[in-house]
Amino acid sequence: MSTSNTGLADTLITHFDRALRTLVPGSVTAARQNPATAACNNQLDARDSKQSAGLMRINHTGEVCAQALYQGQSLTARLPEVRLSMEQAAAEEIDHLHWCEARLEELDSQPSIFNPLWYGMSYGLGALAGLAGDKWSLGFVAETEHQVCEHLNEHLHRLPETDSKSKAILEQMLIDEAKHATMAETAGAADLPRACKKSMRFMAGLMKQIVYRI
Repeated sequence: MSTSNTGLADTLITHFDRALRTLVPGSVTAARQNPATAACNNQLDARDSKQSAGLMRINHTGEVCAQALYQGQSLTARLPEVRLSMEQAAAEEIDHLHWCEARLEELDSQPSIFNPLWYGMSYGLGALAGLAGDKWSLGFVAETEHQVCEHLNEHLHRLPETDSKSKAILEQMLIDEAKHATMAETAGAADLPRACKKSMRFMAGLMKQIVYRI
């Protein structure tokens, strides 16, 4: 086997390992302290608990998709610095994944059963974006993060007023996602066509409707 083929095989094995860690509950740990730790642990009634669980399940699936997107893009990124940025962003998103998973457990709920499907689709989209060229791949990251920030703001308003723990998590996630968008733009992200942005919003909306319930 040639050196290039060996390198690709090693990368794919690493990506498969990360996919398993992303999809199997309890397989990842956060590098930073969970923001919810310092928040008030208010008791939620059944209705509020269900609302929070549905929203946090959406956010957890969003982080599953983020892991897949960044891994897919790092696979096909041309410039080493772009590939490194993708890998660093994916590492930071692991914190979000762990925090959302922990909150779901506290709410006596669980991640979406469709996460493997969302992961596979997102990985493929990330790889295709990388093949289109680094500026388009970065543009895809920037637009994704902008849309994520929009839905995080929406969820902060939809969460029950007494759910301080979920709010603390989403507030920190909002800061981090905005930073990732800025990182992509600074690195030379291209502005995606309007049709592409609308398609991304449509797919995200469909995913949220499904994941909120299952």
